[in-house]
Amino acid sequence: MKNQSRSRSKTLSAGEMEISEVPTTGEKSNKRNGSEIVGESARSRKMPKRAVARSDYKEKSFRLSKKSSIVEMKEERVVDEEISAIRLTNGPDDPRPNRRLTDFSLHNAEGTLRPFEMSEAEDMFISGLILPFEGSLEKEKVNGVRCEGFGRIESWAISGYEDGSPVVWVSTDIADYDCIKPAGGYKKFYNLFFEKARVCIEVHKILSKSSEGESDLGLDDLLARVVRSLSANKNFYGGLSAKDFILSQGNFIYNQLIGLDETSKKNEKILAEIPVLVSLRDECQKINDFKTQPKLLSNGNLKISDGGQKLDQPHLSNHVTEGDEDQKLAQLLQEEEHWNSRKQKKNKPSTSVSNKYYLKINEDEIANDYPLPSYYKSYVQETDEYLVFDSDIGMCDPDELPRSMLHNWSLYNSDSRLISLELLPMKSCAEVDVTIFGSGIMTSDDGSGFCLDDPAQSSSGSYGVHGEDGIPIYLSEIKEWMIEFGASMIFISIRTDMAWYRLGRPSKQYAQWYEPILKTARLAISIITLLKEQTRVSRLSFADVIKKLSELQKDHPAYISSNPVAVERYVVVHGQIIIQQFAEYPDATIRKCAFLTGLSHKMEEKHHTKLVMKKKMVLQKESNLNPRASIGPVKSKRKAMQATTTKLINRIWRDYYSNYSLDDSISEDKCEVKEEEEVEDELEENEEVEEEVKEEEVLLTKKTSTRHSTLISIKSDPHCKEIRWDGEPVGKTCYGEALYKTAFVRGDVVAVRNSVIIELDGSEEIPLIYFIEYMFEKADGRKMFHGREMERGSQTVLGNTANEREVFLTNECLDVELGDIKQTVVVDIRLMPWGHQHRNDNWNICKLDMERAEEGKQKGLPMEYYCKSLYWPERGAFFRLPVDTLGLGSGVCGSCKIRETISEKELFRVNSSRVSFIYKGIEYNVDDFVYVSPNTLTTDVEELETFKSGRNVGLKPYVVCQLFKIIVPNTSKEATPVTTQVKVRRFFRPDDISSEKAYTSDIREVYYSEEVLTVHVECLEGKCVIRKKYDLLSIDGPLVFEHIFFCEYQYDPDKGTIKQLPGNARLMFSKGKTVHDAESRKRKGKFKEGETETETDAISNQETSHTNRLATLDIFAGCGGLSDGLQKSGVSLTKWAIEYEEPAGEAFTRNHPDALMFVDNCNVILRAIMEKCGDADDCIGTIEATELAAKLGEEKINSLPLPGEVDFINGGPPCQGFSGMNRFNQGTWSKVQCEMILAFLSFADYFRPKFFLLENVRTFVSFNKGQTFRLTLASLLEMGYQVRFGVLEAGVYGVSQSRKRAFIWAASPEETLPEWPQPMHVFAGPELKIAMPKDVRYAAVQSTAGGAPFRAITVRDAIGDLPQVSNGASKIDMEYQNEPVSWFQNQIRGRVGVLSDHISKEMNELNLIRCQRIPKRPGADWHSLPEEKVKLSSGQVVDLIPWCLPNTAKRHNQWKGLFGRLDWQGNFPTSVTDPQPMGKVGMCFHPDQDRILTVRECARSQGFQDSYKFAGNIQSKHRQIGNAVPPPLAFALGKKLKEAVDGKRAATS
Repeated sequence: MKNQSRSRSKTLSAGEMEISEVPTTGEKSNKRNGSEIVGESARSRKMPKRAVARSDYKEKSFRLSKKSSIVEMKEERVVDEEISAIRLTNGPDDPRPNRRLTDFSLHNAEGTLRPFEMSEAEDMFISGLILPFEGSLEKEKVNGVRCEGFGRIESWAISGYEDGSPVVWVSTDIADYDCIKPAGGYKKFYNLFFEKARVCIEVHKILSKSSEGESDLGLDDLLARVVRSLSANKNFYGGLSAKDFILSQGNFIYNQLIGLDETSKKNEKILAEIPVLVSLRDECQKINDFKTQPKLLSNGNLKISDGGQKLDQPHLSNHVTEGDEDQKLAQLLQEEEHWNSRKQKKNKPSTSVSNKYYLKINEDEIANDYPLPSYYKSYVQETDEYLVFDSDIGMCDPDELPRSMLHNWSLYNSDSRLISLELLPMKSCAEVDVTIFGSGIMTSDDGSGFCLDDPAQSSSGSYGVHGEDGIPIYLSEIKEWMIEFGASMIFISIRTDMAWYRLGRPSKQYAQWYEPILKTARLAISIITLLKEQTRVSRLSFADVIKKLSELQKDHPAYISSNPVAVERYVVVHGQIIIQQFAEYPDATIRKCAFLTGLSHKMEEKHHTKLVMKKKMVLQKESNLNPRASIGPVKSKRKAMQATTTKLINRIWRDYYSNYSLDDSISEDKCEVKEEEEVEDELEENEEVEEEVKEEEVLLTKKTSTRHSTLISIKSDPHCKEIRWDGEPVGKTCYGEALYKTAFVRGDVVAVRNSVIIELDGSEEIPLIYFIEYMFEKADGRKMFHGREMERGSQTVLGNTANEREVFLTNECLDVELGDIKQTVVVDIRLMPWGHQHRNDNWNICKLDMERAEEGKQKGLPMEYYCKSLYWPERGAFFRLPVDTLGLGSGVCGSCKIRETISEKELFRVNSSRVSFIYKGIEYNVDDFVYVSPNTLTTDVEELETFKSGRNVGLKPYVVCQLFKIIVPNTSKEATPVTTQVKVRRFFRPDDISSEKAYTSDIREVYYSEEVLTVHVECLEGKCVIRKKYDLLSIDGPLVFEHIFFCEYQYDPDKGTIKQLPGNARLMFSKGKTVHDAESRKRKGKFKEGETETETDAISNQETSHTNRLATLDIFAGCGGLSDGLQKSGVSLTKWAIEYEEPAGEAFTRNHPDALMFVDNCNVILRAIMEKCGDADDCIGTIEATELAAKLGEEKINSLPLPGEVDFINGGPPCQGFSGMNRFNQGTWSKVQCEMILAFLSFADYFRPKFFLLENVRTFVSFNKGQTFRLTLASLLEMGYQVRFGVLEAGVYGVSQSRKRAFIWAASPEETLPEWPQPMHVFAGPELKIAMPKDVRYAAVQSTAGGAPFRAITVRDAIGDLPQVSNGASKIDMEYQNEPVSWFQNQIRGRVGVLSDHISKEMNELNLIRCQRIPKRPGADWHSLPEEKVKLSSGQVVDLIPWCLPNTAKRHNQWKGLFGRLDWQGNFPTSVTDPQPMGKVGMCFHPDQDRILTVRECARSQGFQDSYKFAGNIQSKHRQIGNAVPPPLAFALGKKLKEAVDGKRAATS
């Protein structure tokens, strides 16, 4: 076939070499296998059909030097220029040079490897060995010439269609190259591309007449033939996977084959017209639309066009424009990653070492070991497993399924008869004749398991304890199960097509059915232990083991019987469990022992059925045949109560779940906290992810910096004559342009305060709505308006939970010509009267409005919109509309003024006398005390390193300095923060001297020094205050939220000495009143007017008047951490509280005796309140709630809070779905109604308090694809609230604990929406960002990894003074024994003289031994245990390291932190409700003592003062602490709320 290469005619300038072009003819090539060929004649290689090649690329100049630099090497030559390599190798050069290319890679200008198709989007180059076009590959390698980074690549092509073997070509401006073999590092890219080329060849061969193909095939036939032809190829994993690959490449195949039409024979059918090829392309389009749509939705780039047009979705192999490089690269890399991951799974060796066959258990043989038949009974309504997990799991590897725990569980067959798990194979088999289902309460996996030597955890213990907070579900068919075991712990897991479940305690009715499984598991462990004790494992035969088992004592865990015959029977009939446990054991001698061989023979002798082992892929969407699907729940005395709601909340949530199916519920903008995925304990931050976060932040800055651009391409209308002003000018803009109130645009009246639609030129996005602020005429006669964009609710963080008629004002504004107006649109600026007394009237008005809108929709009338709020995504908030400044027509725009204010803050100005300057909106004066970035002064390389995992070591607070000179460069250039310097005197902190000094000093103390530094202004981080110590305000608790320090001593860094501050020290203290004098006068009634109280004064004066505080209702109050912090801030007074758990309610009452505590269900309380007020018709709830409300005593009913009495509602609703497992869809509204967040929001709706605060786990924003979070926002906005949302880290507010929590503030439109408190302590971790539409990443506060006013609080700071206690310490009250040492200890103790609740959970003997053997050093955990055995008091010899940990570490993140010790210099992990060494947060051992942390130590980690009391047993106390909001964090929130309240009062006074 002749070379169809395009002609290359180019004029070369002087000094450039010219390549002659000689025509050549290529012959048929031999067939290639894969992407590598050895010893093939190059002349037989097919030249590319240029019609198929990509050649529409960007141009780039290319210059050839006169001389090429050649380096002679022993085996290969290296040149710098491509032209030199062409001259040194032989091949056809007419019309263009043709060479072979091996050991090659394609890359961009930076050297980053790129896929082939990326050459369509960016400049790419080649590095490789250029060979002559003929001769043996191995022989010609000697004659090859290596050239690095040559090109640019102009095109690529595929040939070889005639003989059925793909040949890949790549072309530069000089030559065409036959790609023979890629470099090792480039195989991952090339192999995928080569397989795509192979599929193109196969499809062409099947359809082309020249290959005796059939063009009239159906799509299924075509796919089947291609799959068969590829089935022998090692790069495919067969069957459905190959089919999926072909379908996914439909567009690529179609585009390649239709390019052949230009060179096809006359009698050949046009490929572009073959129906099956078109069908293949369309099917690919559907698949890619399905796969890419959620991704497009997630980044806010949804494009919707009128008329039902399809989204403009890019495809993996389509040509992209220059602006699409990033998207093209992302798609190709995703395709390549998926290809390689599938190949890895194909080549991944099986974790099981089982034989080919599986010996099935005979039910008759094990029947005697189980109880009599009985049937499963459920006492709760259970949710279908398919509704809990994603239904679009599709095909995946079982190891990739979600993992949860199942408590209070039972297993049964299709007749609901209880059945043994033992009947089901422990591995997937080809044929299984038993079907087992299950039910239970699903929770997150907390790492707990059965302790085989602990009677308290045996299966005969309590049932269902762990499942109270979970989701009752019924499972689909169980496909396999597995045992992970250790010396004292055993984990049994089951798998369905949807998830893995680790089994907790069974239900009481199933306990006897589970006991034989545990008994056999214990038996297998004992046999392994017995074998390991032998010097040679092979010495013990099957008979020997049976004999030894029969000699065990009755109290031994593995005792079966003293009769060897009975023991043998039990071992053989339950043999599958034993065999599988042996198969998973890491020691090969155990797996191949004589005992195991003998057991297998014995099982075969009993003619056990052989099942063929088969690793099945999980194919989702078989129907869930569980009989529970058709059986109603049995009536129970206690079940989940449906939430009591108002009509408004019920309508919002019900309508959403009624209108959106499971797939629809995937919102257009998935909200998530942008931080690395990690377990709740957060023991280690991933440094690599941190760097990715930082890079993302930089990229974000670049993207968002153009948001306020006034340049926009608009679809202009040429009929300017149809546009005229109505009336005379009413004023002028600041630029002298005439202002107008009204205009006629093509017959329509357009006026200021109107809303109009403009349509972007050539865009398929939703037309933009703009609110007209003012209209004006430019000097050139153009008639303009200045407008602010209004975003539809679906374009905001609300996504599909928004009302389709509601739009939100934004701060995006621009100038637009009147001629670009498409049409006017009705947008009602809606201002509803506020207050609980207007709630019913507002409901009726909105109801009528909705009915009128629906009627208009039915009649086909244009949609009328309304606007109630301003959306400000960069601040994570919705604000009330600025109606006083909106649409005044005065030439002033509120959004422009905001931008001007922001720009003004960014200006840097130095006054003429050079004694002050303004930087970032802060005025700095000579003699001011300032913060300097710690990175500026860090000289030690190690100090610059990223913080260590789980520790804040290496993080430095700001350096406190005093400014005494401003240095401005004497140049004509304007002064900038980079060029301007300041001289400052450094004050040292105790932590600058030593960790011991830091521990024993006040964190507010600094030391004067004579060290003078010169730093750039850009290094300043703010201002602070230094006072004398006796001028400091006294505080109650470890709460520091003012930038105030004190200084009494001088430090000499050279000598390392500290001495009394000399009288001649050049130190000017900040002015401040003497607190003790002011307090003394207040006690005597002599407090002068004008000596105002600061926020911290309120802390130290708990007896101050409560008249100005917000009357507060705390719902889901727990032990009162949130109320405690808010009250100490001086803003609130908790008068009422609701808590369901009695111990927690008792604890709340102990610490808040003035509050009325209702220990009851909040649904019942809300029902009682609404009935008391005569609003029962507005209350939607259950009969049960009504009956219980009626039973409340008269005294309790009279004490209930009423609307108008409550100013502030706060709380953290416990939602079972918030564990990251629940997902609702259409048909599950009945399940959603049980969520407590509905009742919580209904309290807000009914009471309409001034302020509302919701607290929850940090992943609240991403549960259920963000549905719950968005619906919560939508509900509050519908009520009329201003709303702010964000995620905060408690550690930055003064607790020694990593605890990230999500918060939602709501404020009435008459109040000021509180800001987020600024961090005060350095703490390890990146910014907690929430991903929102339009690539906005919102972080409530900045990360303190780069500095903060104060150092981090350490574990030693928090608990270093507490007396030593032992494992299981139970003495409730004791003496402190030691004086407090650290500042934190002094503040946390307060005036308490007796230490309470310094009690510790008792560990069993084995775990205590393990704890004692864990080294007392930072980072020590189970990995630090020696590999040895220990003998327990019972005589049992066990491994010190739990076998299940190293055996399953890869599947569980190395079980990081389990049996872990705290670090004195580090911080606590997230406080949990049940600290245990094998729990969710396994790092629970004291740094120096061999025990679990005490209740008081956990309380201190949360910031509870020692005076705070807890109630109930030790488990209840841990639960109260683990569920609480840290009081210092609550205090910080209250501080900002008080600022908002006081600011509003000051403005109205």
